[in-house]
Amino acid sequence: MKSIEKLTEEQLRKWHFSQTERTRSAPRPIPIVTISREPGSGGRIIGEKVAERLGYDLFHQEVLHEMARSANVSASLVATLDEKGLNVLEEWVASLVDSRHLWPDQYMKHLMKVVGTIGRHGQAVLIGRGANYILPPELRLSVRVIAPFEFRARQVAQLHGIPVAEARRRISKTDAERRAFVRKYFHADVAAPEAYDLLINTATLALDSAIDAICGALSVCKTVCALETAPPPEMEPA
Repeated sequence: MKSIEKLTEEQLRKWHFSQTERTRSAPRPIPIVTISREPGSGGRIIGEKVAERLGYDLFHQEVLHEMARSANVSASLVATLDEKGLNVLEEWVASLVDSRHLWPDQYMKHLMKVVGTIGRHGQAVLIGRGANYILPPELRLSVRVIAPFEFRARQVAQLHGIPVAEARRRISKTDAERRAFVRKYFHADVAAPEAYDLLINTATLALDSAIDAICGALSVCKTVCALETAPPPEMEPA
């Protein structure tokens, strides 16, 4: 895996190029996709395939975590925003802290700035780290990928070549860690369905169909955004 500094440099160059190509008439960044997933549900590969199909940037949980751990990295990302974007980001963070009664530590402050900056640039898929709780609804399609526990255990056992009993243990541990993270930093239940726009059950929905569903839902979101920001039609004289 590339170092976080190398990944950040590449992302900064890509954003710079995108900004020079973007027309001034663009009303807002294109909505992004956040993926929350139960371990063993296939949410990671779904996120990867969605990003590949859409040509979006992909930010795995591990990448977001390392970016948030580094004050220099988070600062360099935030520095890509113009004054308006920076003001919007600060408003997002303040609103999130106030609405959820949060007392963010240094890591959380950096995470909110990193995710918020990615949200301002748009065209990205974010996997994990509670990104759906950070970004405002109008800028993201929030997806939760789930499956029954035993189904996930069989998937993990097959993928890693381990006994199903060991797979169950790993899943339970990861489940608990993710629930604790969201509860600690966002005062929320990661499994609560109302936190998501779309729920995908991979025990009943094939991989390709899940990707189709997410891309279709995102297309609707982009259409709604375009309608909301379009100027009203001019009235013809009587």
